[in-house]
Amino acid sequence: QVQLVESGGGSVQAGGSLRLSCAGTGNKFSSNAIGWYRQTPGKEREMVAQISSGGSGGTNVNYADFAKERFTISRDNAKKEVYLQMNSLKEADTGVYYCVYLPLRAWTMWGQGTQITVSS
Repeated sequence: QVQLVESGGGSVQAGGSLRLSCAGTGNKFSSNAIGWYRQTPGKEREMVAQISSGGSGGTNVNYADFAKERFTISRDNAKKEVYLQMNSLKEADTGVYYCVYLPLRAWTMWGQGTQITVSS
């Protein structure tokens, strides 16, 4: 049973922006770190950004080098959603984007993802 559902993908021109959403259910959402991953054509799935569970101590975030200064991950535990704001998109960002609970396990279930297509 997939626990996180991605949305917000679409087609955009290079330099444009998109905001992805990751919706969760149940009590697990707010107590777990979540990550965005992507699979681009011809490449292995890779980490894009990660965010800790949050709480009184705030949240910690981590970005892949290609995402730094262009992408921003955030979360709203009250809404059970995690977001990925992507700016200055490049053709190389084209791919399918997934969100998952962290840490990754051998049994981690991946959803359908959301397709991003960036054209020149």
